[in-house]
Amino acid sequence: MTTRLNYEIRICCQSVLLISLFFLCTGNSLAAKQLPRPAPEFTHQKSDAWLNSKPLSLEELRGKVVLLDFWTFDCWNCYRSFPWLRTLESQLENREFMVIGIHTPEFEHERNRNRLVEKVRIYELSHPIMIDNDFSFWNAVGSRYWPSFFILDKKGVIRASYFGQIDQHSAQAEKIERMVEELLSE
Repeated sequence: MTTRLNYEIRICCQSVLLISLFFLCTGNSLAAKQLPRPAPEFTHQKSDAWLNSKPLSLEELRGKVVLLDFWTFDCWNCYRSFPWLRTLESQLENREFMVIGIHTPEFEHERNRNRLVEKVRIYELSHPIMIDNDFSFWNAVGSRYWPSFFILDKKGVIRASYFGQIDQHSAQAEKIERMVEELLSE
């Protein structure tokens, strides 16, 4: 009897694990918000909560395709994505495209603005960056991972999301670039 019960418990745990892995690997999540959906307004509007820009609003961005990059400065997957991100910005420099970084700290020391300013300089990031120390925008968008990328169309609707490190010329990079091109042509 005990052997049968242990077997059933093991099978149940394996099933839960497989289902969880399916949702994780396919990018689906029971907690994920459905797409497409309107992007929430930026949650920080004080000038000291933004780097490389004055505070922005969604209304100001209408007519542009926007890539939101959720990152934190000690995340190696985040900063390893920056070369691709800078290349994409350069390639689309004269188009209606914009990257906005959302720095959402994983650790307490990443909340320090001076440290963040130094990392932005080291990583050579020139796009606007909103400091989301309270996770308010992270939660409003439905982000769950560092890094995560959300693409807004010209009307401010979130049309796609991608998670994890993006390397130049990778399948993931090409998928995002195709999506951006599609949205630019709409």
